[in-house]
Amino acid sequence: MTGGAGYVGSVIAARLAAAGHDVTVYDDLSRGHRAAVPPDATFTEGDVRDTERLREVLAVTGCRAVVHMAALAEVAESVAQPKRYSDVNLGGTKALVDAALATGVERVVFSSTAAAYGAPRRVPIEEDDPTEPTNPSGETKLAAEAALREAAAAGGRLSYIALRYFNACGADHGYGEDHDPETHLIPIALRAARDGAPLQVFGDDYPTPDGTCVRDYVHVVDLADAHIAALHAPPVNVAINLGTGSGDSVLAVLAAVERVTGRPARYEFSGRRPGDPPVLVASNARAADLLGWRPRLSLEQAVADAWAWLETHPFGYE
Repeated sequence: MTGGAGYVGSVIAARLAAAGHDVTVYDDLSRGHRAAVPPDATFTEGDVRDTERLREVLAVTGCRAVVHMAALAEVAESVAQPKRYSDVNLGGTKALVDAALATGVERVVFSSTAAAYGAPRRVPIEEDDPTEPTNPSGETKLAAEAALREAAAAGGRLSYIALRYFNACGADHGYGEDHDPETHLIPIALRAARDGAPLQVFGDDYPTPDGTCVRDYVHVVDLADAHIAALHAPPVNVAINLGTGSGDSVLAVLAAVERVTGRPARYEFSGRRPGDPPVLVASNARAADLLGWRPRLSLEQAVADAWAWLETHPFGYE
């Protein structure tokens, strides 16, 4: 798998290895951590844009399926560096496709994103709704989906499933979030509760029950289980949402943090961030139909697991 030293990738790799699969993690460690690679997985350092290196690794391992996680995924950074995002997200996927076709890989499970939809016209969002990304991060992931679709349509053995994540959260024992900078609400809120410093809440005047943005939070263990199901699914060549089908506001997340930690999660309101839709919630009907997948773990459990990981890893993986 590419990007298996990252947050979601490390959990998937660990669960695949625990299930008895031979797992090779291919990662350049630019955003991931060597310590996040499960001990039962083989680690190979490499750039996802290096077609020859990818081809060599796939051939040596005899790989028949790839979970493709390697990508850049920060919205603000993508606006500032669109060429870099195209180079890594789209160029890296094209390099992987070329290597996969050359070595007989039969399945690619692709880590895509809800950012492919942009500002939704309705919620919950279904996979056939318009895809109108509003930033290069979403644009390049959607273009990568198209590259996979074209390769699968060429008539060979390769098939793909693109999994469009909503908000990944939580932790799985020794594997958790360690980003620099951290941009995800739950780890930021947990650190704020631990340290006593207030966090910023962007906007209090959205058309939602409490005025703050509503997002669909999916436990990382549930996401990992969806990837494993996608590896074993029939060849369908399709995009599939991974969400809970319901959402929680920013203030609801902060309330969960307070319940779990027993500490106040102080916050200050600031202005809206440009491009933040009021509500992003997924329909997961297709995931249920095609993968037999439904999320099992609650937001409260995700917060509790993330808190447990933070307590045992106060400085992340370092």
